Amino acid sequence: MTAELVRGQNHPLSEARLEIRVSAGTPVVAAATLSDESGRIHGVEWVAHPGAPVLPGLEVSRQAAADHRLAVDLDAVAEAVHRVSVLLALPTGVGGPVAFGSLAAPVVAVTGLDGSDVAGFTLTGLGPESAVVALELYRRQGAWKVRAVGQGYAGGLADLLTDQGLAQAHQLASGINEAVAQGLARSVPAPPSRTADGDRSRQAAASTLGPDQGGSAYGGQGTQGASDPYPGPQGNQAPQGAADAMASYPRGPGDPSATTQPGTPAAPGTGGPVDYSHPRRRNTAPPPPPASPPAEPGRPAQPVAGDATGWSMEERLYNQVWGMFEDLARATAAYRSAVDFADTRMDRELDEVLSDPRSRIGGQGDAARESARAKHAQLVDQARQVLDRDLAQLAAEAEVVEPALPPAYARWDNPAWHAYRVPMEMPMALRLGDLHLPESDRLRIPMLIRLPLERGLWIDSGRTGAPDGSFLDSHELRRLALDSAVAHTARLLAVHPADEFTVHVVDPAGSGAQAFAPLVRGGVLAAPPAVGAAGVADLLTRLTEHVDLVQMAVRGGAADSLPPDFDTAQQLLVVNDFPHGFDDRAVTRLRYLADEGPAVGVHLMLVADREDAAGYGPLLDPLWRGLMRLTPVPDDHLADPWVGHAWTYEPALLPPGSQVLQQVLAQVAEARRLRRD
Repeated sequence: MTAELVRGQNHPLSEARLEIRVSAGTPVVAAATLSDESGRIHGVEWVAHPGAPVLPGLEVSRQAAADHRLAVDLDAVAEAVHRVSVLLALPTGVGGPVAFGSLAAPVVAVTGLDGSDVAGFTLTGLGPESAVVALELYRRQGAWKVRAVGQGYAGGLADLLTDQGLAQAHQLASGINEAVAQGLARSVPAPPSRTADGDRSRQAAASTLGPDQGGSAYGGQGTQGASDPYPGPQGNQAPQGAADAMASYPRGPGDPSATTQPGTPAAPGTGGPVDYSHPRRRNTAPPPPPASPPAEPGRPAQPVAGDATGWSMEERLYNQVWGMFEDLARATAAYRSAVDFADTRMDRELDEVLSDPRSRIGGQGDAARESARAKHAQLVDQARQVLDRDLAQLAAEAEVVEPALPPAYARWDNPAWHAYRVPMEMPMALRLGDLHLPESDRLRIPMLIRLPLERGLWIDSGRTGAPDGSFLDSHELRRLALDSAVAHTARLLAVHPADEFTVHVVDPAGSGAQAFAPLVRGGVLAAPPAVGAAGVADLLTRLTEHVDLVQMAVRGGAADSLPPDFDTAQQLLVVNDFPHGFDDRAVTRLRYLADEGPAVGVHLMLVADREDAAGYGPLLDPLWRGLMRLTPVPDDHLADPWVGHAWTYEPALLPPGSQVLQQVLAQVAEARRLRRD
């Protein structure tokens, strides 16, 4: 039975290996400090935080998130440690909330490794505080207890760490905030979420909040949420198991039921009460997913494509892919945690042997060392068997899901592209590549990003290692980066209805003429690529005016009063070889488009090497952090939103010699011609 604690109350702990779960409803930083009997921290090496997430007996999340799971092994902490304090802090410099008082009360739970509840604490009564000591695990007379603390600090992490006696508090707080900012910039956005009845076993609550992405770019998307990398509808739900999955929420315009649901406001002048319910929000649960075939006795159920909650097969497949993504992240985290525990225990046992002169040498010492290594091997083998079982199940699921994916979610070599037709409405998401982990190299998870894009894309043409460990020269990387940008652009064009996605290209020196040739020949560009400084300035000016005009129309409630010849389609600006051809004014406008454009349907795809723009110094740091970095070759630079693993990203490139790109662009161009006629 769970002990619901109040501030200052304690509770005994009967287990040494624990999990501390945090549910904050908005992305927060989770950290932990180790301190002595007097509550003093001896140095920065006694603090676990996103920049240094692992200490003996302790592991915290590697980035900010709405939900965290901290692993604690009290038997593995040093003898000098008498207190483990769990800290929560709001990220700084990312445009999120600045005080806990404006948010729902965070919830912290202490559980066993089997998920059994031990103690819980809701941090109520917070006001201007931006950092808080949530709870502490402390040692008394050889036994461990947990105490609910709830001590907040308006001065943030720096004041909190100073209060615990850390001399380098301000430097460490700055380092933590920088690590979090970098983590947010490199993370894969979690999908929007909403639990609904009928989901499969991995149905659970979402871990992130943000704006509702449904609706057109000009219909108003709500206020930006606490953290841009985590878009989703409003909600505050805690995880419910190691295999939590992302659910979904109602679609935007184009969904046949979007305009027929109860709760649509009455037209002006018709009388009757005003209905304040969301005009597109469904009040009933989606239909249940298809039933899996009955399993043979003693064998797991066979996977089925679309085995997730959703109103359509597209929505079900989207949720299923994200469920697989999370399952693999958490299964790998459990394996790595088990291996770390085995390593820590073996090191402790070997240290005990070496510390005793009587057993340091001779047969007794050899036997003790052999026993420690045997225990280590046994634990690792057991963990690997569990992981292999989970990987086999996910691999079987991937084999049935991949062929069933629609073109927007499918690889370029998927037969779905041979039956491609220009869609009538924008899909939920877009595939930008694949993700995998070292422990499961053969299992690929599609990287699906919600549409419309919440962040621009940066195709990094800088130095990146090749898949075989060698390094490509700069010219080859730039060529591959451009090919990747063209493939992403073609896919964006293909998944939008005709005349609802406009592409502009900036190629100041004309170095990308060959790569952009398929787009030029296909007639899918708004105009030929802009070249020279004058061309760059003219195009950036027009797009800046476009953003300004839409913003004024939306803020004034006159979105339907735009000029008749105004292009209301989603806009994509592809910039090659940045910052060549850009002066200070052009750079300022580009930053403006990156910051303000996505909210009104203007998106950025930057093909650049960050070192080329080093002359601008920190001026462009917000630009790089605001874009999602993709690489033209496999590279382990992306993090998942649950655990923070470093995932290897593989770009979605066209197979050598394939004509699918030309065929798709030809259909897009023909659909546009018929639409205009």
